[in-house]
Amino acid sequence: MTDTETAATGIDGPAADPAYKWKVLVSVIFGVFMVVLDTTAVNVAFQTVRAEYGARLSDAQWIISLYVLAIGIATPIAGFLSDRYGIKRTYTGGLAIFAFGSLLCGLAPGLFALVLARGLQGLGGGLALPLGSALLLRAFPSDEQGKALGLFGVAIVFAPMIGPVLGGILVDAGFWRWIFFINVPIGAFGVLLATRLLREQRSPHEHRLDVVGLLAVTIGVGAILYATTVVETAGWTAPGVLRWFTVGAIGLIAFAFTELFVAPEPLLDLRLYRRPTFAVASIVGYVTILSLFGAEFLMPLYLQAVRGRIALDAGLIMLPMAIAAGILTPVAGRAYDRIGPRPLLVVGFVLLGINTWNFAHLGATTSIAWICVLLAIRGAALGLTTQTTFVTAMSVVSGPALPRGTSLVNATRNVVQSLGVAVLATVAAATLSPRSRAIQAEASTESMAGVCEPARVESGGGAAQVSRSWTEREMQSACDESIAGFEHAYTVSFVAAVIALVLSIVLPGWPGKWKGRTTWTDESPAPAG
Repeated sequence: MTDTETAATGIDGPAADPAYKWKVLVSVIFGVFMVVLDTTAVNVAFQTVRAEYGARLSDAQWIISLYVLAIGIATPIAGFLSDRYGIKRTYTGGLAIFAFGSLLCGLAPGLFALVLARGLQGLGGGLALPLGSALLLRAFPSDEQGKALGLFGVAIVFAPMIGPVLGGILVDAGFWRWIFFINVPIGAFGVLLATRLLREQRSPHEHRLDVVGLLAVTIGVGAILYATTVVETAGWTAPGVLRWFTVGAIGLIAFAFTELFVAPEPLLDLRLYRRPTFAVASIVGYVTILSLFGAEFLMPLYLQAVRGRIALDAGLIMLPMAIAAGILTPVAGRAYDRIGPRPLLVVGFVLLGINTWNFAHLGATTSIAWICVLLAIRGAALGLTTQTTFVTAMSVVSGPALPRGTSLVNATRNVVQSLGVAVLATVAAATLSPRSRAIQAEASTESMAGVCEPARVESGGGAAQVSRSWTEREMQSACDESIAGFEHAYTVSFVAAVIALVLSIVLPGWPGKWKGRTTWTDESPAPAG
């Protein structure tokens, strides 16, 4: 085996330097944490940024929409770029692009400049996120990959919970631009770490870009992601929404046909779905994303629009979930290496089902302390399932194929998450009358508290007051309809958790035999049990 081929497989890392795997872990966690943290921190500042530029909601929405679109488009090509130019170079370049985009966001003089800079951020993040996982899987031996992704998962699950808290603090202090500026030194240090600690790994073969596939996936994923960002306000039956979903579906069908039957070097290897373990683990992962992250936006909305908590308070209430997930994710990673995914996923989805069933019965006066307990249970479920489904899917993908495999899983998860959020947002809003929608929209501003706790608002003199825009009866109706919407949305999430529980039973692991990925090769399908 030549030096180039050895580097391509990634098996030289642990053999040549036992400490190399830990260098990779530190470098990747540092870079990915920055990207994920920024994503949720920006959401908290959305209304403030909109007011800063005096932008209409439809225009300001592009601050989020273009970022999501850029990530969705960049993720599928990350694998090709790593094969062509090297995984270290591509990953480091992604971090550098994200940091530079952050600087431009903080300096943006107007909305248009901010939107373009957010697109640049998305391109960088879309390259870095999937390749971080591939770097870890290449650096760690097969019997430690669960532990590696478990530790890596702490950044993935903890950063989204810290983001709203950090964003809330900066926004409340009047420093919303520092949500972006803080990424610049962090990103520069991340690039320095990656440059000094990581080894280059690239394919020994020359690879050609699948231009037709890239065009098709860009149109398909881009159109669907854009449609999901506007469906909540426009509705599923709006001509524009239907048109974008149709374009997206046609694009993805054309992409699948191209990858399976036309492209000599597919952009994403869809044939991985022929392997039972990859297919089932991916499907369970999609359902997990729907049930966990798809419903994740519901709780902050409940706390703010219904219960009247400010963004910072909502972020602090969500912390028990982050803490529980941060503790359980590395524990699950170590257990995965010993007993396999089945027992971890079964326990995780049982906890998720219990948690989600209770969330489906939230009331207008449910104790915040009890909500914190439920969030901690949800965090435990997140820690047991999210990274476990990912590492299980990748367990049947060999070293050279890892960048494209991680790109495939991440790209499809992005689409599923966006669709899940759109579906659950629609379900939650379906119970609201036009009048209740208006009341809930007012409740999301600083002029009043939640629709179910309006008396929490204080006037300029400090005395509690109720909004004079609506009668007490209208407020009660809005409260009842809002609660019913959250009940319905969490019920859908509960059904998804039950489906994931059933599917996870067919995956390998205790009480069956478990030997890790060492018995599976890239050429033969892995056993499903």
